[in-house]
Amino acid sequence: MQNIFQIALVVNDYDEAIRFYTTKMNFTLVEDTVISETKRWVVIAPPGSSGMKLLLAKAANDEQLSRVGNQTGGRVFLFMHTDDLDRDYEIYKNNGIQFAREPSVEEYGKVAVFKDIYGNLWDLIQPT
Repeated sequence: MQNIFQIALVVNDYDEAIRFYTTKMNFTLVEDTVISETKRWVVIAPPGSSGMKLLLAKAANDEQLSRVGNQTGGRVFLFMHTDDLDRDYEIYKNNGIQFAREPSVEEYGKVAVFKDIYGNLWDLIQPT
C-alpha cells in the first residue's frame, strides 16, 4: 500500500506563510525544524486533519520564486474537504481571505474557490 502524505508548497518566507495559514485558515503548525541558516522543515495541516499535510518550502532561487503562487499555471492547486462550507466560508471571509468563486451547489456538494496569501487557488468542498 502507498499513499501521498505530504506536498510541498513553495512560499516567499516561512514566518509569513506560517502566520497566514495558522491565523487566517486556522491550520495547525505540525513541525518547524531548523535544518540550516536558510532552510527549515515546516509542516502545517488543517485543524483535525489526519491525512495530507503541507510542507512549506521557502523559494531558494529566482526560478523557485517565479513559481510562488503559480505552481499549477493558474489552475486550482489544492482541494480541501470541510464538514461545513458555510461556516468556513464566513470564517475565511472575516479573516480577509479573497474568494475567486463564491459558494455554489454542484452535484458533488457545495464548493467555493479561494486564494491563499500567494494567490494559489484552493477548492473548499463540502461533499454531498
